[in-house]
Amino acid sequence: MTTITFKVSDADAQVLRRKARAAKTSLSELLRRRVLSGNEPVGNIGLIRCPLTGAEIFAPAPTQPALTTESVRELLADFP
Repeated sequence: MTTITFKVSDADAQVLRRKARAAKTSLSELLRRRVLSGNEPVGNIGLIRCPLTGAEIFAPAPTQPALTTESVRELLADFP
């Protein structure tokens, strides 16, 4: 894995670290998500209760549809 470094001001570094802490993720992950996923804001991961099992599960991102059995089948259709 390659490491990329760059310089920022002390004030910018504080802002970046604060945003990563608020998103409960690492600074590296925050930057990857923002840059590689079309600049979608990183939010806290929500939890919901599964209507079928009653288990607490991860909620879909606000900009994404809920994950369904059918959508998982479509995702895995090309998997060897």
